[in-house]
Amino acid sequence: MNSLFNAAQSLVPMLTTLATVAAVLWAANVVLRRRLRDDADAQFRFQLIMLTLTFAGLLAVVVSLPINDALRGQLLSLIGILLSAAIALSSTTFIGNIMAGIMLKVIRSAWPGDFITVADLTGRITEMDLLHTEIQTEFRDLVTVPNLYMVTQPMRVVRASGSIITAEVSLGFDVPHDVASRLLREAATNSGLKDCFVHVRELGDFSVIYRIAGLLEDIQSLISARSALRMAMLDALHGAGIEIVSPNFMNTRTIAAEQQFIPRVSSGAGEAAQVHAEEIVFDKADDAASAEKIRLAIEKLDRDIAALADQPGPETDRKRARLTQRREQLAALLGTINENIRNKELGEDGK
Repeated sequence: MNSLFNAAQSLVPMLTTLATVAAVLWAANVVLRRRLRDDADAQFRFQLIMLTLTFAGLLAVVVSLPINDALRGQLLSLIGILLSAAIALSSTTFIGNIMAGIMLKVIRSAWPGDFITVADLTGRITEMDLLHTEIQTEFRDLVTVPNLYMVTQPMRVVRASGSIITAEVSLGFDVPHDVASRLLREAATNSGLKDCFVHVRELGDFSVIYRIAGLLEDIQSLISARSALRMAMLDALHGAGIEIVSPNFMNTRTIAAEQQFIPRVSSGAGEAAQVHAEEIVFDKADDAASAEKIRLAIEKLDRDIAALADQPGPETDRKRARLTQRREQLAALLGTINENIRNKELGEDGK
């Protein structure tokens, strides 16, 4: 009877620790979900914190096991060896993606809403999670990319201050390069680009390849700007009587020597209004970018409010009240945007 009582008594520390760990994990799950529900990085932070707490709870349970110190030390050593082996051997899988996700968060080279190109994938970031990054392509598709792929491939991020838009065209040697450069610069300017310049890229056997480039300040219209540039090039060159065909162009029809292959000028009266591609292509990326900006504004307000804590006075109280009211407004707006994102995802999943 005494031996049974002693055995039960020896299990009390382990059971107490196990219950405490379970309670802490449950409480952390409830509190974190409540506090991070309006945070754009909620999923990332939640997963990272819960992973850390779970590992710490596992160590606490091992320490409380009713075994001798030598065996307990061996178990802790075994856990350390397994953890080290997992980090070393799984760098290209689960743990590797976690490390890559932490690296992306620390470096902050890209944010939700940014235009990026990773290898041959181009689009805008909609989510940056612990294990993956979600990118919305120019065809409105959502592509999930492992974080390990993101950090092992060259990643090009379009700067928020603007990006260089380029297009190439081949013209015959009979077109003077100064005339071609002037017309192409005018076309780029008419399409909305700034600081335009032209380079001669190649002198081929039958034609000269020109590249026109210019600065696009409104990067939200990146796709439409590329199309607008090419249409402006067509209008400028055709308007100046320059054919955009190779000198070895052949046609089996009998035509006059002075015939030019330039379309007639259209009045545009029957042309339907064209929808901007970015308005329907990057809907989720736009919402993610807005949420990220609001989240950063909320963090700045939190710092400003905390800085006023040590400055008593009626003027400080009024300023703190204004900042607090502004923070509540932004938090409500952030909640609305996140709710819209969730509703869109649920709508797409239900189709």
